[in-house]
Order: sequence, then C-alpha cells, then structure tokens
Amino acid sequence: MQRILSTQLHAQVGRTVKIAGWVHRRRLLKSVAFLIVRDAAGLTQVVVTDPAVRAQVEALTEETVVEVVGTVVAQRGSAAPEVATATAPVGVELTDPTVRPLGPPAVPPPFDLYRPALTATLPTQLDHAPTALRHPTRSAALRISAAAVAGFRATLDARDFVEIHTPKVVGSSTESGANVFALDWFGRPAYLAQSPQFYKQLMVGVFERVYEVGPVFRAEPHDTVRHLAQYTSLDVELGFVADHRDVMDVLRETLAGMLSGVAGRAGGAVAVLGLDLPEVPAEIPAVHFTEALKIAGAPADEPDLAPAHERALGEWARREHGSDFLFVTGYPMAKRPFYTHPDPQRPGYSNGFDLLFRGLELVTGGQRLHRYDDYLAALAARGEPVEPYAGYVDAFRHGMPPHGGFAIGLERFVARLTGAANVREVTAFPRDLHRLTP
Repeated sequence: MQRILSTQLHAQVGRTVKIAGWVHRRRLLKSVAFLIVRDAAGLTQVVVTDPAVRAQVEALTEETVVEVVGTVVAQRGSAAPEVATATAPVGVELTDPTVRPLGPPAVPPPFDLYRPALTATLPTQLDHAPTALRHPTRSAALRISAAAVAGFRATLDARDFVEIHTPKVVGSSTESGANVFALDWFGRPAYLAQSPQFYKQLMVGVFERVYEVGPVFRAEPHDTVRHLAQYTSLDVELGFVADHRDVMDVLRETLAGMLSGVAGRAGGAVAVLGLDLPEVPAEIPAVHFTEALKIAGAPADEPDLAPAHERALGEWARREHGSDFLFVTGYPMAKRPFYTHPDPQRPGYSNGFDLLFRGLELVTGGQRLHRYDDYLAALAARGEPVEPYAGYVDAFRHGMPPHGGFAIGLERFVARLTGAANVREVTAFPRDLHRLTP
C-alpha cells in the first residue's frame, strides 16, 4: 500500500489508505480520541474508538513519527468530502485505524506546534529552528519563498535569460566598498563574494541575458530587523539596453512573475498566513531622487534615503498612486558603485534606481558602464587602483554592449510580502552578527 498525503485523501473516500507524518496533536475525550497527523501537505484527523489503539495514542508524544492505516470517510458535518474544516483541511478523516510508530517517542519541543501561533520568542525559535520551522506559519513563509524563486526563474526563462552560477570565493575585497569576510585560500587571501556583480556583467558578453539565484555575504555589523550577513540574492543582468528604464521594465515583469508564482504555487501558504497579495501596476510610479527628498521631507543635500524617508515615500506611493511599489531613480553618483553609468544630462546623478516595496528598499539596479576607458576614468576619479579589478575591467577591452541589471533580496521580499516584523522570521537558518548555529 502506497503512502499518500493529506491533500490526496478527498479522492479516496471509502478506501483504505496509508498516511504517515508527525503527531501534531491528540485530543482524548471520554468516548473517542482524535489523533491529528501532520505531513508536508497539511493535517489529517484520525478517529480512534478501539480501546487498544486508544492506549497506543495515549502513549504517543507530540512530534513522534507514525504511520496510520485507516478508512477514509467524509468528516461528519461536512456537506461533501471536498469541504474543508479547521481540524481536517480536506473535509475527510480516517476511521478504524491501526497506528504504528516509525521511531522512538519524540521529545516534545519547548513550544506547542499545534497552536495557531508560535508563542516562543524569536531567539528561542531560532535556537530550535529544525522544529520551529515545522509550525505551519513558519513553513508557509518558506513555501512562499520557494514559489517566488520559481516565478523568478520562469519569468526570465520565458524571456531567453540563461541561469548562471558564479564563484562565491573571490580574490578582491573592494567591490562596492562593503565589508567582506576574509578567509585563507591555500595560503592566499580570499573573500566570500559580496555579490555576483562582476561575473554577471561579464556573462552578458556571452549570453546577453543572464540571472543567478545564490547566496551573498556582507560582513557589515548591522543588528537590525532588515539585515542578514548571508542572504539569497536574485540577480539579473541584460545587454543591449538604451538606459536604466529598460532594466526597470524587466524588473517590473519579474516582480509580477514572482507574485504570480506565489499565487499559483503557494496558495495554501498564502491562505495560512491570511495574505492579500499586492498587484504590480502596469507602470510602477517613479520619482527622481531629488523629488524623493522633497516628498520625504529630507534636506536637499541629503546623499541617501534613510529608512524613515523610505517609509514616507511608501506611504506617498500608496496614497497618490495606490501602489505598493515605487521607483526612486537618479541616485547621486557619489553613493553608487564605480561601475554605475551616470545620467548623460546630469552627470552628478546616476542612471540607477532603487525599488521600494511597501516603504522598504527591496531592489538596487541601474545601467552600467560598458566602455573600457570609462572604467579607467571612474576608478581614477575615486582614487582606486586598477589592479584589483584587472580581470574584470580587461573584458571591456574586447567589446561589451550597453547593459544593466538589478538584484532582489529574497528574504527581504518575503518578509515584506508576509508582513514579518523581522527578516529572520522568513529565513530557515539565519546568519547574522550573533548567530552561526544551528
């Protein structure tokens, strides 16, 4: 007899089936006992009336792994097998069961996984992540993350992008000026990659359109609800663009595809969390950096947007445009990496952008330099030597098209989408200033 999942039971009414999973909860009443079994797809209610089986159930502990063979019946009170209820999501239950433990009795975790919400503090949940992630709300966020990545890939694959895989150990420590994690590479200094930026640009010279899903590492000593030292970056780069607006158009399509992926692949998780997925406007509103400062009430000489400014802009976009998304374009060149293409009309500002999602920076992107001489001039203007970038800059001597790209922080996207107060709530095993385990 093949094991089936809880979501497949509605098609098996009247048949004897085998399920397996974890003891989610036991409800021991006077005349009947209920065993709730959790598997990867959901919950199954098992009705126990036989005294011997009841004794078995009474001896079980929550999270013990069991196998149950029983008859599928429509749950009493349901109008049809397809009708969902709180205790048996598919509207059916098992009767006349036999129960067989598949391992020793589990030691219950330090919180109740059967409760609607985890009441343990976030540090306690993270300390016990392997079991805390079993809670439906925690696993739902990870399902949404997986569906978003699937939507990201599907959208770009349909537009002839090629997925690439770039090194995560690099020899230069100065890309973007961010702090890096140093390591010993067979006696030579090396670093964990802060982004695949250089490599994805170089691969535009091979495939024209590329993307990557992979980890990036930032040794910045942030201890905030929005930063991680390791996170998943969704990177895109495309060639033969006119300017940054072509990149913004692709980003808009990509976000729509990611949300479509969440709706189509993780509908159950969306329902568990009670989410109302946002719509991506046909044209995302955009404001220049100088105008953004005015809207946010920031000084005109402010070189960057602070979190409070981003929140103010998010409220403005929602109020004025009904949009959860807002482009801020034309960031000052002084705040952008050396490879950023300046605005030909306003050289002090860039052909770069950030995308705010519900008042939080989600994406950074823009047009890049593509001429070798421009790279030499940009590095010289910043007092940077060419040598650390030689392998990167040299490629531009051999012909590169006008190009640009962007990077989306996956965990930040999911946190904003789900309304999580802390990005660690949607990360399976977060790595930050304080945490290296589990």
